[in-house]
Amino acid sequence: MAAASKKMMRLGLSMRYHGYHKMAWRHPDVPASAVCDINYFIQDAKRAEAAKFDMIFFADGLAVRANDTPKGFLSRDGHIIDLEPLTMLSAISQHTSKIGLVATASTTYNEPFHIARKFNSLDHISGGRAGWNVVTSWSEQEAWNFNRDRHLDYDTRYERADEFVEVVKGLWHSWEEDTFLFDQEAGVYFDDARMHVLNHVGKHFKVRGPLTSPRSPQGYPVIVQAGASKGGLHLAGKYAEVIYANHDTIPDAVNAYNATKSHLDKFGRDWDSQAILPGIAVYVAKTRAEAQAKYDAMLELVDEISGRGNLSIYMGDMSNVDLDAPLPDDISPTLRSYASLHQNMAKREKMTVRELYRHMAGSGGSYLIIGTAEDVADKMQEWFEAGGADGFNVCPPYKPGSIEDFCEFVVPELQRRGLFKTEYQGATFRERLHLPPVA
Repeated sequence: MAAASKKMMRLGLSMRYHGYHKMAWRHPDVPASAVCDINYFIQDAKRAEAAKFDMIFFADGLAVRANDTPKGFLSRDGHIIDLEPLTMLSAISQHTSKIGLVATASTTYNEPFHIARKFNSLDHISGGRAGWNVVTSWSEQEAWNFNRDRHLDYDTRYERADEFVEVVKGLWHSWEEDTFLFDQEAGVYFDDARMHVLNHVGKHFKVRGPLTSPRSPQGYPVIVQAGASKGGLHLAGKYAEVIYANHDTIPDAVNAYNATKSHLDKFGRDWDSQAILPGIAVYVAKTRAEAQAKYDAMLELVDEISGRGNLSIYMGDMSNVDLDAPLPDDISPTLRSYASLHQNMAKREKMTVRELYRHMAGSGGSYLIIGTAEDVADKMQEWFEAGGADGFNVCPPYKPGSIEDFCEFVVPELQRRGLFKTEYQGATFRERLHLPPVA
């Protein structure tokens, strides 16, 4: 491998469910009932912090987004229930001290004032470690839980999201530093010259302000975003400081990296003001044979009904397609970028539908790496030094085993190569990511 870069990787850890393999709950070493046990997640977060991860990340949805297609799939799906992520991160914050805490919250089914206040509060509770993953939501099922018969159309969702983030950032600037004097002797609680009332009036929102919590320890929480569509790239260029990406080849990752960061130019932002972290799923062990055995054992947990059902969530009804034929061209995807990624991969690799659903289950939709610590680090270093990533978002196939393996094998190898830090530096999440300070 080439000489280690002076630039350090950033590492995030996705923490949802029992892991990112769809059937992780069936693994004999996974506590299947622990998905709503906060201690299960606290232990994972503590492992990540001990390994010096930059952040933990909770994806989220506001509905059971899978249909029972084919019949019997829903009762097999381990990605049905979980706890609300901001509540979880508030609890986890009391058992950690350095690691960033990122939660997903929808711009389609929330109001800006609520989101601004909740994430600002988490930043205070955690001592400057909060991050907001901005999403627009994508399913009809979520619309049905929020007084709507249909999900908002694509253009409206992203138009609303743009204004939503603008309002949230405006509310986060309600108070300057040192606004609150708490001068008991003079009887002056705050300097009213340092208070800013937003008075936003736009197409989608009318919000007066100011926010009812003081300035964030970070200036404002770190803004995270995932989405490779036209609307997603616009949001990324205008607001996002961390990007969670998915790619299945290094050349694709490099092209997407440059395309995504080119949107920063439109808004006068420096390329170093944003970190792109592609998702990776890792099966690692002392030997390649042991790592492969871990992967193969997970594949054995995927039955036909579960495989078809998982595909159907993203690509439309797969109940009756021929499993031993290529993926049909005339699918009706529900999640455009995700479906397109796997359509292209299936064509390139000449996969059958069965091979595709087994791969998707095994990788959780992320870039798959199987091997020794050296094999995994080689691939990460190649990707990193090719200019396809600023680091990675690790999506463990099952928990806690996959997290323990990554921390035991991969992190020390990355540190040995000078690619990953051995100690935290900086007072806040934003500083530890080497992001520009908030003016």
